[in-house]
Amino acid sequence: MHHAGWGHGILLDTMTRYLVLLRGINVGGRNKVPMAALRELLESHGHTKVSTYIASGNVLLSSDRSAGAIKRDLEEALPRTFKLDSELIAVLVLTRAQLRAVVRKRPKGFGHLPETYHSDAIFLMGIDAPTAMKVFDPRPGVDSVWPGNGVIYSQRLSAQRTKSRLGKIVGTPAYKSMTIRSWATTMALLERMEAPELTSSSTGRG
Repeated sequence: MHHAGWGHGILLDTMTRYLVLLRGINVGGRNKVPMAALRELLESHGHTKVSTYIASGNVLLSSDRSAGAIKRDLEEALPRTFKLDSELIAVLVLTRAQLRAVVRKRPKGFGHLPETYHSDAIFLMGIDAPTAMKVFDPRPGVDSVWPGNGVIYSQRLSAQRTKSRLGKIVGTPAYKSMTIRSWATTMALLERMEAPELTSSSTGRG
């Protein structure tokens, strides 16, 4: 009799590769979380092959736990471990397939002209795209926003960025359910997720 997860008496690998996005850390000198200490925290909770990318709250890890369990555990542990304002903290956990879909399903040409447009992926946390879109007030000719699956694609004309109205989302109730990454960071994270898994490490500052 064979049990799920077993093959010829050997336990099959049930580890999943995840991207963990943290909202509300290392912003404007508040809620400081050193990346080395963050990696130690995650390793102490049983996750492996933990690496961070820059200091904005991007973690790659392998775990046998579900995305929901990792989110709940980290949202509870972060404020307790680092003395943070828990009102600002939120965690989003994505699989490799989910991050691939964000990149693959981007609007045509999105992110292709970084010298002309500043492009961001606005990841949604417990809020759907139609609800999130209501708080955006893009300025015609400067700003563009597109709804995606679990993400809003946002782009502003760099030469006119001081006229952009995209910053008006800050302070809205929906903003607490968003975490923003530049498109360059999003692509770099996917590249790292697709690469062979390494031991714990840090890339970039922090």
